[in-house]
Amino acid sequence: MCYYNRQKVTRSEYIRLKQLEKAILNYDFLSRDLQVGFDYGLNAVLQRKYGVEDFDIVQMEWGFIPPYWKNREEVKKYREGFKDNQGKWVQYITLNATAEEMLLPRKMYREAALKRRCLVLSTGFFEWRHVFPPNKRTGLPTKTAVKYPYYISVKGQDYFYMAGIWQEWTDQDTGEIVKTVSVVTTEANELMTEVHNSKKRMPTILNEELAYEWMFGDLSEERITEIGKTKFPAKEMEACSIAKDFREKLEPAEPYTYEDLPAIELSL
Repeated sequence: MCYYNRQKVTRSEYIRLKQLEKAILNYDFLSRDLQVGFDYGLNAVLQRKYGVEDFDIVQMEWGFIPPYWKNREEVKKYREGFKDNQGKWVQYITLNATAEEMLLPRKMYREAALKRRCLVLSTGFFEWRHVFPPNKRTGLPTKTAVKYPYYISVKGQDYFYMAGIWQEWTDQDTGEIVKTVSVVTTEANELMTEVHNSKKRMPTILNEELAYEWMFGDLSEERITEIGKTKFPAKEMEACSIAKDFREKLEPAEPYTYEDLPAIELSL
């Protein structure tokens, strides 16, 4: 029996009504347990079709490349970092775009945030928690942190949407054309403040209504920034500690318990 009247469903349910759950089964590139940002590999992205309220699931290189970077050699140089003529270290890590700053004048992300917003599919992401254990002699916290990895997901959801912005880039030497993407980040919510406690940032996770608006809405700069700064409710998320060698595991998100790791205590 059908419990939905398609003429009555809200716009926020549009993405699910396109039967995304069934569609993604046809995409082999979605069966990856771990995507490492600094590999600059391909990620699954929902990209709006030009001029219509419809989208494609495409692969984009994770790591925004502005159009004025000339070739792969220059991309590699900026990503890995170098010393300029004054001896100053220069490096551009474009895996993430800061919501509070991406629309500022002369920012490389500005035009993309205005015109090319997308959704990055995720089933969960990984972050490191920094813990300063007490010194055995003095009892005071040590100056060097012990890092524990965590896997963070959304309760009851097989996948969710992270706000993204994309840029098509052309290598001026080879003619290679690639679509590149950056995940938008915002200030950490209560849970992520405890998990990602070194930088206190998190990806901008959007519910269905905001995901629809982000991808299809004719938005003002103020509204783009407002959605980009969305802090997904901590009570709807969960985080578990995982093995420190999770990158080598067949199941990188498998929970792992550390006897010396203090529990995260939240009053939500």
